[in-house]
Parts: sequence; C-alpha cells; structure tokens
Amino acid sequence: MSKKVGVSHEEMALPYYKFFTRPLAEVPAEKLAVLAGGPSPVRAVPFEERNLFLKGEDKTYCQTGYGVAEDGTAFVCNETYMPGVTTEMMDWWFPWHSVGADLRYKIWDPEDHYFARADNCAYVCDPAVPMREKTWGVNHYIMEDVGPGPDFLKLCFKSPADFGYDAPDTAHGQSLVCAIGEGGCPAAMTHVWAPYKDGILFRSRFWIGYALVEGAYRKILPEGARVPDMVPKGLFAHNIKEFTNLAAILPELYQEFGSQPL
Repeated sequence: MSKKVGVSHEEMALPYYKFFTRPLAEVPAEKLAVLAGGPSPVRAVPFEERNLFLKGEDKTYCQTGYGVAEDGTAFVCNETYMPGVTTEMMDWWFPWHSVGADLRYKIWDPEDHYFARADNCAYVCDPAVPMREKTWGVNHYIMEDVGPGPDFLKLCFKSPADFGYDAPDTAHGQSLVCAIGEGGCPAAMTHVWAPYKDGILFRSRFWIGYALVEGAYRKILPEGARVPDMVPKGLFAHNIKEFTNLAAILPELYQEFGSQPL
C-alpha cells in the first residue's frame, strides 16, 4: 500500500477528515486484470467522434482499458457502477472538492491527491449557479500523482457545448463534466453519469495528446510521435483507484455535507 499524502493539523480538525483515515476501497479484480493485461486491442472512440460516447453509441469501441492509437495519441476508458450514488451527488462533488480545504480533494484518493483549487471560487460558490454548471468555464489547478510522482496540472473545464458536445440527455438524468488539460501531457477528458440500477453508471474517457489551440481542439503530437505506453497505463491505474474510492464514500459524504453551502 502506498503512503498517504500529508495533512495539516487544521485539516485533521475538519469533520470530513474521517474519510481520509479510512482504508481505500478495493479496486475490483476485473479492473486490476484489465490493467495487468496490457493495452487494449480495441481503441477508444476517436475524439472527433466524441458525441458517440456522450450518447452511449460507442459500444464497438473500448469501454474499459487503455492504449495508444494508430496516430500516436493515447486513450483511457473506464466504467464505474456506483451503488447508492445519485446524479445530484455527483453534480455536487465536482464543485465541492474544488473549493475549501485541500482535504476535500485528498479524501478522494488519500495516496495520490494533494490539492485541487478552482480559480473562480465566487462563481463556484454562487447559489444562483446551477450545480451541474459550476465547473463551466472554471479552471482547476491540481497536484496529483498518476504514477511517476506528484505533478501539476491545469484542468480547463468547459460547458458541453464549448467542448463540442450535443446537448446531454438531461431528461433521463444524464450529467457530465468535460475539460481540456494543460500540463506535461495535454489531454481531453469527459466524465458522464446517469441513473443505473440502484445508483449511477459513471463513464470516463481521456484522449491524450490533444489541446485547445486558438479556439480549436487539435492533436498536438508531432507527426510520427507516440505517447509512451506507461502514460495511459498509469492514468488508467489511477482512474480505477480514485473512482472506486469515491463510489464508496460519496453517499455518506453527501448526506452529511450536501445540504451545506459550498
């Protein structure tokens, strides 16, 4: 087991510190088998066709796995069934963990998360802004470890329309967050969730090697370059770990703090 990140005395006094002290939820064996099995022989839906993912019409593409595409870009795909979690809980989670104490981000993955800070807290905390819109146009400055060590990342969250998506299927409870990451290995990201059984099905996609350039989303890898296999593998390992743990703590966390101001 990895060592947990540091916390301050002030963080230890916060009422949600108890979530930090708990053992992390165990990643399902089938996910660990995918990780150990190596790159997926089936690639993810291309970034240019990302609306197929939003609509759930990408079933012929990879659903859980990671790898490098023919053009050198990489992908990570994951699906997490979260019993007892509602769309409202997840809508709340993304703005809630980006403001307040760094501990809010640490309890998500106490071994790999250091901080996540929104650059427009006034907007995030404004009660007039609908919960599922509180990430739109907001940048999160993040420190986390996805394998090679702690690294700094800027996640530029967008509205679905600004990310190139058609309108989400809100009539059936669908919600999402989407962002373009700036850092050592730029990537586009989307998490989509909707009611499923007695909880939600949370679906994630990362397209590594893309950036927002002069208002357009583009592949930025030089011709002939290839993202190293270790990059999507490390991100997949991190993703299955953090969202397994979030699924375990979110119902209780939301019950205690979801009705309070952000």
